[in-house]
Amino acid sequence: MSAEEKIKLMCKNIAQLRKNRNITLEELSKATGISVKYLNRIENNSAKRIRIIYVIYIAKALKITLEELFGE
Repeated sequence: MSAEEKIKLMCKNIAQLRKNRNITLEELSKATGISVKYLNRIENNSAKRIRIIYVIYIAKALKITLEELFGE
């Protein structure tokens, strides 16, 4: 799997996991310190760049490992 495919999968997983846990974008924003607008871009894979620290914050807020976030 290419790096682009892994990022696309990660973005999809973030949205799916958040929705499965009944967490709103606003709640995830408060838990991570990342704006709702930027979280929405991440979930839709439309963010030009995603900082790794944001991925770590999201994983912690969703209470999952980075491996789980990347579907590994």
